[in-house]
Amino acid sequence: MTLSDVAAASGVSRATVSFVLNDDPNQTISPTTSDRVRQAARDLGYVPHGIARALREGSSRIVVLNVDWGLEGNYSRSYIRGLDDELAAHDHVLLVRHGHCAPHSTQQVLDTIAPRAVLRFAAHLTGHEPGAAGDWRAGFAANAALQIRHLADRGHTHVAMALPDHDSPLLEVRLRLARETVSTLGLAPLTSFVVPRPRTAGTSAVKAFLAAHGTVTAVAAFDDDIALRTLTALHDLGLAAPDDLAVIGFDDTEYGALVTPALTTVRIDAEVHGRLAARAALGLDPAGLSPAPGRIIARDSA
Repeated sequence: MTLSDVAAASGVSRATVSFVLNDDPNQTISPTTSDRVRQAARDLGYVPHGIARALREGSSRIVVLNVDWGLEGNYSRSYIRGLDDELAAHDHVLLVRHGHCAPHSTQQVLDTIAPRAVLRFAAHLTGHEPGAAGDWRAGFAANAALQIRHLADRGHTHVAMALPDHDSPLLEVRLRLARETVSTLGLAPLTSFVVPRPRTAGTSAVKAFLAAHGTVTAVAAFDDDIALRTLTALHDLGLAAPDDLAVIGFDDTEYGALVTPALTTVRIDAEVHGRLAARAALGLDPAGLSPAPGRIIARDSA
């Protein structure tokens, strides 16, 4: 079915059908005519021709999101859900690419589908993209600070951050935010260490760190995965959380509730962040959208 078929069925010109189906803001079409055109399109099963529309508008109605390896979790899932729903509400489609996206592969995407926008999830978190969540009120910075504040509220003054053994675009920003929070709360300077794979290597790393930093009483882990590695190392060393060392995770994966002791962590609903990013990509007003603050899921490990 074509625009001409819809025009014939609704008794209007092809141009009028185009104005109605594209919600052209520069045209005034009566509600009665608009309803008749939309009903005819539904009855005929009309589907817009994506390639033709992309040529006319200068880009497709596709928004691409690149998610680096290691950034998948509750935060990214809720962010993607909000981004997808908001784009769909404005007649756009989301395409998610996982893993490292080399410049040449990104260029292939640009050349092939001419997307409306290309977003990088890590850039959203680090504050280098419109609609980023890097603020101290309800954004990523505030959520990262929750970890340290929870430990400080329980009397811990010497805190360390446990890090992954792989590169992550968030490593530097997480460390910076943690150091700033520690300084603001008047705690001892933050120390950090890597908890690598496999299990024996992680246990050795935790043992060596505790031997060299006897004043540290709590660990804020980079994410739940690193927190679980730390808890496993404590178990292998004959130690326990939180009595010997308090451990708090980040991003509330499902496994944290299944271990003993159950993992205390930070849960973030990033759906509104995704909606804000969608509106920024489409050049729409973000009014009415307020990110929800993260919250502590208090269990047994800290």
